[in-house]
Formats: sequence, structure tokens, C-alpha cells
Amino acid sequence: MRTGIAIDLGTSGFRAQKVDLDSGEIKRTVITMRNPLPGANVMDHLDFAMTYGQDKAHGLVINAFRHIVDELEPEGGKVERIAICGNPIQLSLFQGIPIDDLAYAGERKKQLMNIQEQERDAAIVDSTDIKGLEDFACKVVIPPAIKHEVGADALALIVKSGMLDSDDIAIATDYGTNAEMALKVGNVIYTGSAAAGPALEGQEIGDGSIARPFVISDIEFNDGDLRNFVLDEEMNTVPGSLVNYKNGNVVEEGSITASGITGTGVIALIDEAMNNGIIQLPSVNTRDKMLYLQDGVKFTEKDLAEAGRAIGAIRAGHVTLCNAADISMEDVQIAYMSGAAGTYMDALKAHRIGMIPYNVANVCQIGNTSLTVAKEILLSEDRLWELQNIAREIVGTHVMFATDEAFKEAYILELSYWNEGMPFKALKKFLKKKGLPTLDVVKSTPEVEKRVVKDIPDLGDEGLHVLEQVGTYLRMEVEGCIDCHKCMEVCPNDALEEEDCNVSIRTDLCDGAHCQKCIHACPEDVLDWNKLNVIG
Repeated sequence: MRTGIAIDLGTSGFRAQKVDLDSGEIKRTVITMRNPLPGANVMDHLDFAMTYGQDKAHGLVINAFRHIVDELEPEGGKVERIAICGNPIQLSLFQGIPIDDLAYAGERKKQLMNIQEQERDAAIVDSTDIKGLEDFACKVVIPPAIKHEVGADALALIVKSGMLDSDDIAIATDYGTNAEMALKVGNVIYTGSAAAGPALEGQEIGDGSIARPFVISDIEFNDGDLRNFVLDEEMNTVPGSLVNYKNGNVVEEGSITASGITGTGVIALIDEAMNNGIIQLPSVNTRDKMLYLQDGVKFTEKDLAEAGRAIGAIRAGHVTLCNAADISMEDVQIAYMSGAAGTYMDALKAHRIGMIPYNVANVCQIGNTSLTVAKEILLSEDRLWELQNIAREIVGTHVMFATDEAFKEAYILELSYWNEGMPFKALKKFLKKKGLPTLDVVKSTPEVEKRVVKDIPDLGDEGLHVLEQVGTYLRMEVEGCIDCHKCMEVCPNDALEEEDCNVSIRTDLCDGAHCQKCIHACPEDVLDWNKLNVIG
């Protein structure tokens, strides 16, 4: 068997498949629990690369990839071909090309800083041209961006949704950490990405996890108790235990054990709890301000706030794209949901909670489009050049949410709604007052089409393998260290170890730029991340 590898370089984790290049069959699937770069979102990853060196970031990505390849167990240890897909930052770091042009907004600023835009067209390169992959001696297939800031993942979302073949006003959203979204109005595509954070994929939630076997993926209220639904070994949703949400006591034992809750379970829990009066934003209305699920899994007010920020970012993104297209939210007719969260999420619950424009008539769940496109270009060079032609033909307008006033205004209002208890009527009123597309309550139930049952429909006959630890580290010897271990004590994720003045950071657990508690805790002020080196 000639082995090829297709990989989705996702912000919250990597998903890869071993593919038989002769038959086109998927043989094995490997997913990581997290991205190997420090931080919880794409802005953290960008900050790490720009502050501490793109070579370090590249090294972490490539080391993670090599661990994934080992777990995929290619035939005879030989890989004939690799195809990647993901957002421009992740793809550029994999390739080892500069990301300065992605780090700064505004053409004038780039000119002043003498930053050159990198070419991000479709390409087939030798692995020998990518540092760290020289020994693979194979071809690496890279899909095109629409524009340099609108990447291959957005192209995959647009193409696989089918929105290009319809005249309807439609929106497609990848419900992940970076929340890529595309709105089609006439023959123009408006794109953007909201740094929603990892809550929608179960991370930054106390007992949260990305979609994986044995996590709670859905919730339903049943006569005042909570019915848990859990993903099994094959990532199918099966009924779990019925529990008392006030204390976790089991009312009816399920046949499957849960080890955590994924983002889709969080969305379902919030929707059901709000509908039943158990959550009244921003509070959880129980004695100890938390909800109990099966097997000791809990959901706290802190988790509610984290999820609210993510949901608010998604809805603010939708408002912003509609504003850019000069349409109302009511005009959006079709919504496409992609990614793991977009696949396992109960679409009607997501609709009620505001993650889908309120007036859509149809919702379509389409799975992991990035990994699908990676497999397509792995098997067909013609498909690669077809995607290049599509990318060039798309009439696109990219909205930089980070600098867009409409997004800033909408997101501030969302935070007031989710985290401060501002009434929904007031949210509507202030959106209208600021001249932005306004919201409304859901008045009708859309038709839901679920094209795939799982975000990765075919795991291969060798099944799914979860790489709990991606195996990437940053290490340094710290001169002047007094072995007080205060850096270890303050690390919220136990990502850091120090022994005999040697510091080791497990990068997939590290919260990165927005944390750095270890640096601030050092009494001797000798912990300098610039001196960290990548260790496999």
C-alpha cells in the first residue's frame, strides 16, 4: 500500500488520516487533544510566533506532525504524499514561511514596516524544502487561499457547503476556536473570523474536552432531571445517565461512562437550562451556582461566562457580515454548520440560543470540511488546481473583525447580554440605535439537514486514535534559578516543570501569551521565554 496523509491543522487541535493512495480508502484517523502551540486561540499562536520566533513555532508544529505520523503507522514507515489544510497562520507555520503579513492589519502599516505579502496559491512542494521534513522525501500538497488572509479552510467551507451553486442568501460557519464564517449575497462572498476561543470545542470549560470518545455531547431535560448523551468509541451519540442537576444523584443509570463535556454539550445544557429557568443570565440558579451532570462532570457560572463570550463572538460576527453586506439578519435564508461542534451540536438548540441567524428556513450540518478537502487534494492533483480556479473567481470581501467598528459595538453588547444580564430587548434596542442589523427571538423552526452523522464520517478500518499528549516541549536552562518552584505552583494547567534550574514547558497545555503567570511569579525575574528551545 502506498500511504498518503491528509491533515487538518486546526486551531484547537490537529486531525489526520492515513489514506491508501491506490484505492483512496481511509485506513486510520488520529486526532490531538490540542494544538501544539502555546495559547488557546489563533491570536495567541500568532503572538507566540511573532514574539518568540517563527522558527520555534514552526518547530513545534512539525514535531507534532511527526508524532501524528508515528501514530498513523504508515505502511513500511514510508509516506508517499502529504496534503494539508487549515487557516493561513497554521499553514504558513507548517511550511515555515513568514507570517508578518498576517500579523498586521492595513496596507499602509505593512508598507511602512516593509512587509511583503507571501504567495499563498495552490502548490505542490518537496518535503525537503520544509525544515524538519527532509527525511520524508515526498510531495506536500498545499491548497490555495482566496486572499492571503482568507485561507484554505474558508475556501473548503465555502466549496463544500454548496453555497456557490445557489442564489439564496446563505451563511456558513465553522464553529471552532477561530470561527471562520462566510456570507453569500448575490455573487459576493463576505468572510471573517471571530476569535471565539475554545469554549465551543469544550476547552476553557472546567470539565470540558474537544469532541472525543466518552464525553457528553448533548443534554435534554426530562421531568426536571438531566438526560446526558455521550459519544462512544466510534464517536456515535448514545444515551447516558439521567441525573438530578442539583446534586448529580443518578435517577437512571446509563450504559456509558462520561469523562467530560464537549462544546456541543455545553450549548445544549445552556439552551435547556435557560428554557427551564435554571439559568437566568448571568447566573446559575442553584444553591452552589453549578449544574451536575453524570459521573461527576460539573458546569459552573465561570463556565457559563466563558461559553457566553464564545456564543457572543459568533453572533457578533454574523451581525458584522450582514452589516458589511448591507442586509438584515432576517434576510439570511440558509445556514451551514461545519467543524466538530457544528456537526454534533443540536442545530435547533444552537438556533434558539442565537448561534444561527434567527430567521433561517434551512440549516445544513456538513462536517469537517477542511479535512475533507485535504483528502481530496491528496488523491487528485486536478482537484487542487480546480480549487485554485474557484479561489480566483470568488468575488470576496474580507472583514477584519479585530479592527471593524461594527464588530466591536456588537460584541460589547453581546458581553453585556451574556455576562452582565442585559435583557434581550435592550440588546435589540441598542443594536438598532447603533445602526446595526438587529436580532429577534426565533419565531419558526427551520428544516435541518444533517449530511453527516460525525464530523469525520469515515475513521477507517483501523479506527480512531486519540493522541492525548502531542509530545512537544520548550526547554531552557535558567541562570540564577533558586529552585523555588513558584513558576510550577502558579501554572494553571500543570504545563511547566522545573528541576535543577532546567525548565520544561509542555506546549499543548500552556495558555501562552494571555497567561505567562510563570514569568510573573519568578522572584529572581530570570525566566525568559526568548531562551526557550524546541524539544521533540
